[in-house]
Amino acid sequence: MNRKTALLQKIERREARIGIVGIGYVGLPLAVAFAQVGFQVTAVDVDPRKVDAVNSGQSYIEDVPEADLAPLVADGRLRATTDYAALADIDAISICVPTPLNKTKDPDISYILDAATNIAKHGGAGKLVILESTVYPGATDEVILPQLIQNGDQVGREFFLAFSPERIDPGRTDYDIYTTPKVIGGVTPDCLEIAMALYGTVVQKPIPVSSTAAAEMVKLLENTFRAVNIGLVNEVALMCDKLGLDVWEVVSAAATKPYGFMPFYPGPGLGGHCIPVDPHYLSWKLRTLNYKARFIELAAEVNSYMPEYVVNKAAEGLNQVRKAVNGSRILLLGVAYKPDVSDVRESPAIDIIHLLQAQGAEVSYHDPYVPDLAHEGFDLRSTPLTETAVAAADCVVIVTNHSCLDWPMIAAQAPLIVDARNALPDEVNGRVVPLSGPIA
Repeated sequence: MNRKTALLQKIERREARIGIVGIGYVGLPLAVAFAQVGFQVTAVDVDPRKVDAVNSGQSYIEDVPEADLAPLVADGRLRATTDYAALADIDAISICVPTPLNKTKDPDISYILDAATNIAKHGGAGKLVILESTVYPGATDEVILPQLIQNGDQVGREFFLAFSPERIDPGRTDYDIYTTPKVIGGVTPDCLEIAMALYGTVVQKPIPVSSTAAAEMVKLLENTFRAVNIGLVNEVALMCDKLGLDVWEVVSAAATKPYGFMPFYPGPGLGGHCIPVDPHYLSWKLRTLNYKARFIELAAEVNSYMPEYVVNKAAEGLNQVRKAVNGSRILLLGVAYKPDVSDVRESPAIDIIHLLQAQGAEVSYHDPYVPDLAHEGFDLRSTPLTETAVAAADCVVIVTNHSCLDWPMIAAQAPLIVDARNALPDEVNGRVVPLSGPIA
């Protein structure tokens, strides 16, 4: 029996042993999904705190309830370790490690290179290896494949390699791993067939594409589409402000068109693990081919300006009441990058805090999902959201519109509000500085 047939049979019988490298927002939900359908799952992570938490049945990801995780650990279907040697007897491995940008906005692929090196060290023969981390087009073949063929193994015969981009959206409840279609590209047709079979056990609709590079490009298109359109609507907000118009009214009215328009909404800047980062992977790759990705770079310019714009709005509002930013007490509401999650990666709140502190403001924040926020230059703790705390602030800046916040109380008690999220469309008891248009 050849390796392809053997692996397909193991997958069909749920006898394949699954490895997950990286158990963050992508890897842990995937590990739980595979364990829930009957596979034995071993998760590897360099962070011993995550490993200890998983082995104790404790979840640190909002999208993974402990009620789902703990029974899988107790039944021995899911375990975690920091030791890559545990992957020696694994049949299929999904790589779900971070792919951040370095300080020059170039891709940092050190995590996936380290994962590939360690997988190869413990033998790739007979294994299916799938990269889920977002990378530039061609990275699977250029970075992962060379590590796995060093001992002479042939892709598509001795081992199998594919790319399948993650589509995790933290905090989303209408789509999950099972109901979100999953794009898959294989290095060879046999690689694709096996990867489709594996993901078909946990995904309702696997979507095959012709190559790993095509799958890599799909992911970058998805997030570049969002980044560019958010950049467009952020610029529309800047234009509406110049024209004395309410951008929220304009977008809402435009969204009534039943065709040819998809609403995007402005805000204080981009955040999260994908949209602020992924387009730069595509832009970087095209620069190596002497091509400038103009839409990407222009959208990044507009989006990266938004935290400064929000700070300017705070200064504008304070000026109206004869106060300066310097010495003012400014309370930020929400520091997570999106509502109802604890994720602060690339959150615009971090830039807003730095900018306000640089101008001499006394900055505090409240976020029920983020009890502590430390970054280079500051180390803050969430302030309890009380009437006294809100009233004592010279300016309240709404950065993240968590659904659990008491918006009527905030509107009633805050002497000045910069509403960067349109959280108070009908609340004008306080002095409200909108993202565009005149002060209410």
